[in-house]
Amino acid sequence: MISNTLTKALNDQINAEYYSAYLYLSMSAFAEEAVLKGTANWLFVQAQEEMTHGLHMYQYLLDRGGSPTFAAIAKPPHTFKNLDEVFAEVLAHEKKVTKGINAIASLAMKESDHACYQFIMWYVNEQVEEEANASDLVNKLKMIAGDKRALLALDTELAARVFVNPFPANAP
Repeated sequence: MISNTLTKALNDQINAEYYSAYLYLSMSAFAEEAVLKGTANWLFVQAQEEMTHGLHMYQYLLDRGGSPTFAAIAKPPHTFKNLDEVFAEVLAHEKKVTKGINAIASLAMKESDHACYQFIMWYVNEQVEEEANASDLVNKLKMIAGDKRALLALDTELAARVFVNPFPANAP
């Protein structure tokens, strides 16, 4: 059975994952309105990933005898100046998520909950990838520096992203 402390931490993280999905859906809508369908796709896939993470954590809590609880999901921003601001926010947000995931890993270690530690380490590693992807996009946008042709090329590149569920056994 998982401790009450870890249950609360995972419930908080589930809420954070759902907020992340809302945030990325809001950003995706902004990109759609800017006629950047590839960017909208990339952000939509990101939202799908976040929902999947929340569902995975939800199932883990149930499997460990914990009780998932659901708090209100904060309203994300819905207006952005440009894509530079969007992806700067993506990077900042992923860094915040990393802190939350790392806190759960530290708590699991402190409590000697090896199962939870093993579970959350997948997310620790995932966050390295998430931050690297966001940082890469921030840097590409800096290189583009307003060049519309380069922006359209990047948009085309982002259109190729597809959602792949990393937890197909737990797929809803």
